[in-house]
Amino acid sequence: MGAGHDHGGGVIKHEKPLWWALGLTVTFLIAEVVGGLLTNSLALLSDAAHMATDVIALGISLTAVRLSRRPPDAKRTYGYARLEALGAMVNGGLLFLVAGYILWEAVRRFSEPPSVASTGMLVIAALGLVINLISMRLLKAGSGESLNVKGAYLEVWADMLGSVGVIIGALIITFTGFYIADPIIAVLIGLWVLPRTWILLREAGNVLMEGAPRGIDTEQVRAALLAAPGVAALHDLHVWALSSTKPALAAHVVAEEDASGGDALRIQLEQLLEARFEIHHVTLQIEATPCGPGCEKGNG
Repeated sequence: MGAGHDHGGGVIKHEKPLWWALGLTVTFLIAEVVGGLLTNSLALLSDAAHMATDVIALGISLTAVRLSRRPPDAKRTYGYARLEALGAMVNGGLLFLVAGYILWEAVRRFSEPPSVASTGMLVIAALGLVINLISMRLLKAGSGESLNVKGAYLEVWADMLGSVGVIIGALIITFTGFYIADPIIAVLIGLWVLPRTWILLREAGNVLMEGAPRGIDTEQVRAALLAAPGVAALHDLHVWALSSTKPALAAHVVAEEDASGGDALRIQLEQLLEARFEIHHVTLQIEATPCGPGCEKGNG
């Protein structure tokens, strides 16, 4: 039996930009909530909820980066990677409540649109746009190298669009007095937040349920292994996610009679899995005899 494991080597990349982006976003999130309450702008509060998704993404990214430094121990043999998924589940549930409240409040305001301090709304939204652009600049370099940073970068990019929406609403109110534009913008932002929150919850649930990692087709993995030279049969194949960016695989491989030694075949298959599917955490059991009765019941 052999294993090819990659625990990250303790090398942390792009952590400093993540900290800067998180600090800027949290600071402005607080300012935006206060500003939304003072200006009576539901659109501004809705954008604040949207910005909260950025805080979640940045926090999850930093958590994953920081926890990757902690080695597995006797009680947690896979380490602490799944804390990322647990945090995402909690944050996703809270976001659903916030977005639901915003939509409910927006419906009430459609019938009686309250006055909104559009100037303050415009200033705060414009500052939010500046923060988004700075954060995007900080995260852009790492977005091409790290899936965690890429996710955070896309969250900030999406929130930038939300800030633009609030600015448009503020300008409409300023020049036309059309106060109903505020709840309309709020609904649009709320409807933007909910699908992204659902995706976050679904991906976190998939990790906790040990589902196949996103982007990996188990049947394609099976076919690739069976097509490899020296492989006669395959059973008990399992592919699961240790975290959102750490796929793992375990399988029993039956070698052909004239195949090279078990270690050579194992190394060949590990290299194949790494090159084609980017699966680095691999455990393979090389067997000389075919699968016995009933073993296929455990296939993944």
